[in-house]
Amino acid sequence: PQGSEEAKAFVNAFLKRSMPKKKDEAIQDILTRKAVVLEHYSKKKTKPKRKKTKGFTAKQRREMRLFEIEPEQQRYAIFLPLHELWKQYIRDLCHGLKPDAQPHMVQGKLLKADLHGAIVTVTKSKCPSYVGITGIILQEFKHVFKIITKEDKLKVVPKLNNVFSLEIDGFISYIYGSKFQLRASERSAKKFKLKGTIDL
Repeated sequence: PQGSEEAKAFVNAFLKRSMPKKKDEAIQDILTRKAVVLEHYSKKKTKPKRKKTKGFTAKQRREMRLFEIEPEQQRYAIFLPLHELWKQYIRDLCHGLKPDAQPHMVQGKLLKADLHGAIVTVTKSKCPSYVGITGIILQEFKHVFKIITKEDKLKVVPKLNNVFSLEIDGFISYIYGSKFQLRASERSAKKFKLKGTIDL
């Protein structure tokens, strides 16, 4: 068994460890009381920082050729099922494309819709060589459409200075490429003005 001095020293040391913020005088003052309330200081837990997953840069995507379609895949027939899926997607989006559907409502839906799989035709262009190109849109970028034609040729058609027509279930819509220079993801959130001057 410990002597009184050892016990006193132990209690003093124990209280110092338990109450690190208290001064010696304050601890001695506490000892004169009958009850001692020990303080507890919880260590602050540092949350581990989440590492942000970095995507590829545009340069890396080009080097990896992520957006390039292999020559053996550049066949119109391969993408016809994609066009059928697109037509069904538009019918669902426009609630069936009924004959009594409001044209401006359908037009508004098409402007924000995903056009991958749509068959489009260049109807007007400042560059005559583009006029008449018809095919399925395989890729849409901010400034260009990549279109596969019935002749199995992949055409890169700029949006600027071109007018595209798009037909589905007898409804024909015109896309003015100069007003359409957005990525597909950005276009879905954009508010298009129904009125205004339209030119090539």
